[in-house]
Amino acid sequence: MNLITNIARSAAKAAKIMAIQSTDTKLKLLNDMASALRENKAQIFKANIMDIDFAEKNGLGDSMIDRLKLNDERIEDMAVGLETVAHLPDVVGTIREGNIRPNGLKISKMRIPLGVICMIFEARPNVTADAAGLCIKSGNAVILRGGKEALNSSLAIAEVLQNVLEAYALPKEIITVIADPDRELMKSLLTQKDYIDLVIPRGGAGLINFVTENSQIPVIQHYKGVCHLFVDKAADVDKALEILSNGKTQRTGVCNALEGLLVHKDIAEVFLPMVADRFIEKGVIVNGCAVSVPYFKNSKKLESHQYGEEYLSLEIAIRVVDDFGQAVEHIDQFGSHHTEVICTEDIQQATNFQQLVDASVVMVNASSRFSDGSQLGLGAEIGIATSKLHAYGPMGIESLTTEKYLVNGDGQVRA
Repeated sequence: MNLITNIARSAAKAAKIMAIQSTDTKLKLLNDMASALRENKAQIFKANIMDIDFAEKNGLGDSMIDRLKLNDERIEDMAVGLETVAHLPDVVGTIREGNIRPNGLKISKMRIPLGVICMIFEARPNVTADAAGLCIKSGNAVILRGGKEALNSSLAIAEVLQNVLEAYALPKEIITVIADPDRELMKSLLTQKDYIDLVIPRGGAGLINFVTENSQIPVIQHYKGVCHLFVDKAADVDKALEILSNGKTQRTGVCNALEGLLVHKDIAEVFLPMVADRFIEKGVIVNGCAVSVPYFKNSKKLESHQYGEEYLSLEIAIRVVDDFGQAVEHIDQFGSHHTEVICTEDIQQATNFQQLVDASVVMVNASSRFSDGSQLGLGAEIGIATSKLHAYGPMGIESLTTEKYLVNGDGQVRA
C-alpha cells in the first residue's frame, strides 16, 4: 500500500506547483493538450479498441459500451472541451471584498485551489481529459482511478497529456492514472486524507456506495440520474413532444436522459397518442400507470412503488397526474436530485416548478440533455453533485476551488 501513499504524496507536491501557474501558462498548456489529443488519435484509438474488445468479451451492456467507445467526434469533443476550459475566466486568485471592522481590520476572501482531486469512475475514458483540464485550470492536481473497462484508454489519454506537461517542465504527477484497478488499491486511495482533498466518483450506485462507505476524504455524491419531464396542462404539446423525444432517445446511456414522464390529466388525451406514435417510431418500451398504459402497445403496468428506475435504455415510466402538486410529490419521491423539466406556457407555473422542485438543475421548456457542464457554459464538467455540499449540479472550475480569508491590519491586537 506504500505505492498508493507515494502516488498521493507526489500528487500533493505537484498540486502546489500547479497552484502557482499563471493564467497565461494554463491557457497555453490546455490549448497544447487539445492539439496533442488530435495529433495522437491513432494511439488513443488503439488503446480504446483493446477496451472495447474486453467489454464485449465480458458481456457488458450496450449502454456501458456506448460510454466506453471513442471515435473522431468524441476525441474532438475532448479537445474542444480543453480549449473551452482554457479560455474561461481564471477564478484562482480572485478577491472578494468583505468589510472593514470597527477596529480597522480589512477582511476579504481569495479563491484558491482545493489541492488534489481524486476521480473514481467506470467506463468513461473522456473523464480523463475532462477532469485533467478542469483541474489544471483551477490549479489542482488530479488522481484518476478508472475501472478496468476503460483502463487502456485512460492511460493512453493521460500519457498524451503528461507529455505536454513535461514539455512545460511541469511534473507529470499533476495528472496521475492508477494503472491497477484492484479494489484494495482503491480502498487505500480513499484513506489518503493527508494528501487528497476531495473524491468524486462517477458511475453506478454500487460504486458510489462503496466510495462513500470507505472514504476518509470528503466525497461528492451522484447516485443516479432519474430525470423527469412534467407536461403541464398549459404545455405546447408539439414542443413537449420534441423535448421528450430528445431527452429519452437522443442518447440513452447517460445520466441526463429522461427516465420518467408525468402528464397532467387535462392534456393526456391529446398528448399521449402523440407520444405513442413517436415511441413506436423510436422503439421505446413503456411502463405506465393504469391511465397511461392503454395508449401504448405491449406496455407494462407499474405499481405505485415501482417508479424511480434508471433504465439507461429505450425504456421509460409514464404516469398521468391529477395536478401540479401531484407531479411535484412524485418527483420528490422518485427523483434523484439530478435534473427535472417542466413543459408549460404558464409563466407562474414554471416559476413555481423551479422554486419547489429539489434538483440540481430545474428546466423550463428545454431538453434534459442540456444538463451538462459544457452545455451550461462550464467548458466541461468533472462530475454532477446531487448532494448539496459543497457543490450542487454540474461541477466546473469554481466548484474545484474554495476561499480563504485574508485579514489585513496595522498592528491591531485583541483586548
